[in-house]
Formats: sequence, C-alpha cells, structure tokens
Amino acid sequence: MTADRWDPAEAAVFTTALEQIAYASRLIGGDPDLVLHGGGNTSVTTTETDLTGVPVEVLHVKGSGHDLAGIRPAGFAPLRLARLRELLTVEHLPDERMMNELRCALLDAAAPDPSVETLLHALLPQAAVLHSHADAVVALTDTEHGADLAARVFGERVLVVPYVMPGFALARVCAERWAEDARDDTIGLVLANHGLFTVGDTAEQAYHRHIELVATARAYLAEHATVHRGRPRRVERIDRTEIARLRAELSSAAGAPLVVGWHTDGAVRSFVDRDDLADVADRGPATPDHVIRTKRVPLVGTDVAGYAERYRAYFAEHARPGLVMVDPAPRVLLDRRIGMLTAGRTVRDADIAYDIYAHTIGVIEAAEALGGYRALPAADIFDVEYWDLEQAKLRRGMTAGELTGEVALVTGAASGIGRACVRSLLAAGACVLGVDVDPAVVAVAPGPQYLGLPADVTDPAQMSGALDAAVYRFGGIDVVVPSAGVFTATTAVAEHDPAAWRRTMAVNADAVASLFAQVHPLIAMAPRGGRVVLVGSKNVAAPGPGAAAYSASKAAVTQLARVAALEWAAQGVRVNVVHPDAVFDTGLWSPELIAERAARYGLSVPDYRRRNLLGAEVTSAAVADVVTALATDRFARTTGAQIPVDGGNDRVV
Repeated sequence: MTADRWDPAEAAVFTTALEQIAYASRLIGGDPDLVLHGGGNTSVTTTETDLTGVPVEVLHVKGSGHDLAGIRPAGFAPLRLARLRELLTVEHLPDERMMNELRCALLDAAAPDPSVETLLHALLPQAAVLHSHADAVVALTDTEHGADLAARVFGERVLVVPYVMPGFALARVCAERWAEDARDDTIGLVLANHGLFTVGDTAEQAYHRHIELVATARAYLAEHATVHRGRPRRVERIDRTEIARLRAELSSAAGAPLVVGWHTDGAVRSFVDRDDLADVADRGPATPDHVIRTKRVPLVGTDVAGYAERYRAYFAEHARPGLVMVDPAPRVLLDRRIGMLTAGRTVRDADIAYDIYAHTIGVIEAAEALGGYRALPAADIFDVEYWDLEQAKLRRGMTAGELTGEVALVTGAASGIGRACVRSLLAAGACVLGVDVDPAVVAVAPGPQYLGLPADVTDPAQMSGALDAAVYRFGGIDVVVPSAGVFTATTAVAEHDPAAWRRTMAVNADAVASLFAQVHPLIAMAPRGGRVVLVGSKNVAAPGPGAAAYSASKAAVTQLARVAALEWAAQGVRVNVVHPDAVFDTGLWSPELIAERAARYGLSVPDYRRRNLLGAEVTSAAVADVVTALATDRFARTTGAQIPVDGGNDRVV
C-alpha cells in the first residue's frame, strides 16, 4: 500500500530545488502502485542566470525515456518557461512541431528530450509538479461516471478533466480549466483514465499532497469497492512443451522470437477464474499508455491465430493513411487452466507486460466493485498505440542483438568455456539458463536475462527440473551448448581405472545423450529452428597419451552430435561441434597439470600454451565467440560441422 515515504533527514542532503524534485520523483517512481516502468513525470521551476547574466525562469521536466525510480538531476530537461507559456497560446500544434519547439526552448542542447507532458507542467503556477498513474485514482475514473465520482471523492481542491489524448490538446484543455476553475486551495488535477497531478511550492509539499490524495482514493475504494476474491484454485503444473508450443505460436504471429513468462500467483488465478473473464478483459487497458506494452486487450484462451486476425481487423478499422501495423501477436494471454503468459522481444519486455497487467487486474476488480469497469473506446486506445511519440519510447528501448528473443541453455556454465559462452550469448541478446554442479553458477551474470541453476548434468531428474525452469521463465529453448566436462588424472591405457573411465563417460557423453533426449521436443519448436553447439575437443582428431578416457568420451559425444545432425535436420535443428585445444583458463587445467603436460611434450609452460601453428593462445572467450556465431543465422546453412578452435594443430590439419 502506498505510504508517505518522505524522510526529512534523507531529503536534507538534497539542497537544491532540482535535487529535491529528483528525490520526490524517486519516491513516486519506487512505488509500483503509482507508476510503472517509466510512467509518470515530474517538474520543478527555478530561476537561473543565463550566459548574459539575465535571470530566467526555468522549468526542469523529466526527460523522455527516463525512469522516475532512479532519476537524478541530469535526467531533467531545462526549458525556458516563458517560451513554453507562449506556446500554450497557439491554437493548434502538431506533435512533431511541438517536440521541435520544446527542444528549441532547452537551455542545454545536450539535455534529454522533454516529456510530452511538458506544456501541462508549464501551465501550472506552482513550482513543483508530480504526475502519477496511481492505481487507486485510475480505478475511480475507469467507471461509467468516473469523472463525476472522482469529483465527489476529492472535492473542490482537485479539478477533474475528462479524457483528452496526451500532448498539446490536453495541455490546452487543462490550461482553460485551470484558468476558469482553480482556486487558491486547488492542489491538483485528476485526468480521467490517465492519472493524478499535484502541485506545491516545494517538492515536499507536492509529494505530501500526492500521497494524501492517493490515500483518499484508497480509503474510498476500501469502503465502497471491497474486492472479494475466492480462495485461489490450485493451478496444475503445465507441461513445459505446452508453453513452448504457445511461445512458438506467439513468435510466429509476431514474426520474430519472443520471450514468454508464465505466471500463476494468487491474484492471477483468481482473475482467470472469473466467469466474466472474457468480457472484462476485452474492455481495454487501465490507462491508454499501457497499450504499447500489453496491446489493447489480452488473449483470453489459447487461440493465437484468432487473436492475430482480430488485431488485423482492429487495425483496418482505425488505421489512417500511412500507418504501418505493428505485429499482431498478443502480449498477455489469460487462460483458466494455464494462468497468465506474458510475452515480449526481451525478458524485460515480458516482465513489464506482466507488471502492468497485474496492476490492471487490481484496477479492473476495484472498478467492477464500484459498478463496472469502463476503459476508453477502442478508437482512443488505437490513437495512443499508433501515436509516434509512444512508439518512439519502444524504439529507444529496442535491442539489436542477433539472438534477441531467443533462449540458450549452457551446461558447465560456472567456469571456463561454459561461463564465457553464457556471457557471449547474453551479449548477442539471448536469455540464458546456466547449469553447473558448482553453486557459483547462480552468480555468473547479472540481470533478468540470466538464470543460473545448480544441477548435476548426470542426473536426468535435475536436468528435467532445469528445463522446466528455463521454459517457465523464458518460454522455451532455442540454443543448447553442452559444455560441461571433466578431465580425469592422466592415466595410461595399461593402467586403466574403471571408476575414472565411468565418471568421465558419464559427464562427457552419457549426460549429453540424456540431455538431447529431454531437450529435443523444445528445440524442435524453436521459432527460428533449434541449434546445438557441442563443445568437443581437439582430442577427437588428435588424442594425447594418458588421456584415453577423455579422448574416448569426446569422440563418443561427437559421434552422438553427428547422428543428431542427421536425425534432426528435417525439423530445422542444426547440430555442430567446436573442437578447442589448449584452453588454459578453464577448470580442466590446473598449473600442475599444465606443467605436467608441457614436460610430457618437452616444452616450457609458455611454449606449451602456444603450441599451435599460429602461435596464438586460445582463450575461453575465443571459443565462446565461435559458439555464439554458430548459433546465429550466419551459419543458418551449416549442420554436422566440426570446427577446430585451436590455433592450428599440425596433427589435425
């Protein structure tokens, strides 16, 4: 629940008005009941002295694309307030022209683009302005007579403005309303189906007023809109192949691989159990700016193709000449049996869709309890969805990695080549599940794109659990990199150690065979075709003395990969092998083993490290770069290949 989190001691550290508004912004942005993922905007007016020594009133407004949760003073755009107020006297100002005029009003050419709401901030006479999309306020206005209800709840200290599309038109309407109806004690604006603005002489005053009004809305909802959720039905564990199949269908509709997350928390289970789910979910988003993340409506059920057809019809009905349709795939799927799936080009996009729709559920339930949830008409939502200023937000956040939207599984991920493969695949845009018996695998890489799980590759049950985790978090698996391996102590064939032999075979060959059997149904559904890149060894072509178990296991697993390439090609799955040699920054090599092997070949340690035709040291990162390249479309027509990454070996060449 939203609480007043202003800390006088903490705030005292920030001595300027700009620092204070940044602090208030972070408090607003850190509360998901107020804003989500870049929503909301804030401003403060100060007096600055320009280069000529003339005092200038400056509006510092949140820069477009900055997130309130972490914003600092540099994230605000400084504009000449007088010029902004001149713009408010213009009768009509198209979006592109408005944004150009805003940039022309900047005091700093290097500043971020000003918020599209800048002119609305400029019209308000108080120094500090805070704007949020508070769930409680939106729930009041997302009802049949929402504007009237909000006016009753907040009283005369707040002006309520019916919905107008954000931008210049909204600023003009608010300017007229403020000029006509604002009083000395007016502290804010409620914009129907949009959110709340509060004003104050200081950031602290504006913040306290904001929290007070949100609390007022919450209190009204608590008294008049109690949400009665039944005990959530237990959701059965969904087979991972079903989620992978739905991901494949979603990706096909989108025309690109999507990351898909599965969600079954109590609120989701209760919502999907509603008898009127198809009706309430089809009414539209809680606020129109959510449409670029969730589409106008979710898919209820699992008919992805049917949803795409309906989206095309929606576009055809509302499109203006020159508009190009975005992909028609849903971003939220609701189903009584499954729960919720959310999709996006990246895991962050899929997570944002979940966060937004989770809050939408709360708004819908509260508004229904008030008499009925009412979103804006489809035409209004369409205008925001295809508003270039909103689409620009998505373009700024787009990634261009070759593997964006795809999911990789890497074994042996805690160290050496496996760890390097994780990092290389992440850099190419993939989501990665890293598996290793070493618990350090959990911390191999930061961020939501990576999931590290301790598991023993020789235990089929543990690996099945790892595959479940990958699918439930990311939606499927596209790329498999079996990199886990062991190199037992040097032993001559005549001194055969059955236990060491069995252990080496179990990790290096048997575990891969088991993994292939388990992962095949998933990679066979990969949107762009599955890929396997096996980490083999130079020892396949040129075994070394004393390495019988290791050499035999790598030869066996290479043959396995070759057979898989033959069997899986018809399903679009490519299987290739890389054969590294002398990669000394891996867990297979200790300083003692390197010295022993160097002595066996009559070489110094430095010469042994570079004992190849090119005289180059082969690193884990170099091997990982080849692995990642094989997983991209650059090798879309290559399968069954064995590629040395060894600097050139005269025994292999």
